[in-house]
Amino acid sequence: MSTATFAQWLVSALIVIGGSFALIGSWGLVRLPSLMERLHGPTKATTLGLGALLVASVAWFHLARGTWTTHELLVSVFLFMTAPISANMIAKVHLHRLRQHEPTAPAGPAGTPAPPPGGVDWATHEVPHRGTPGDFVGD
Repeated sequence: MSTATFAQWLVSALIVIGGSFALIGSWGLVRLPSLMERLHGPTKATTLGLGALLVASVAWFHLARGTWTTHELLVSVFLFMTAPISANMIAKVHLHRLRQHEPTAPAGPAGTPAPPPGGVDWATHEVPHRGTPGDFVGD
């Protein structure tokens, strides 16, 4: 098998895998009922799909053209740094709105998230109350 044929097969497989992940992630974004469930579509599957497409681009330019490109690496770094952070911020705002009993989208089949174990609360925008010394790390 020549290098060009191997490059074509590898890039084709990565494009199909990446497109499948992106399609599944987009479908989850549209079909899942609540905000907390919809966060998983774009942050997990679509990110993996775009990652596979970027790897396909790097593989094509290296194997078929003999050149290295850094554009895809920069896009990948930006994507893998911003997607989890933005999803975390969206989830925190959603939990804060639930805590404040503000009107939001109706709860999905999973219901309202349970409080975390240990008698603590979710990290939201409120300042935690100060109990006895030693309750919080750093006191």
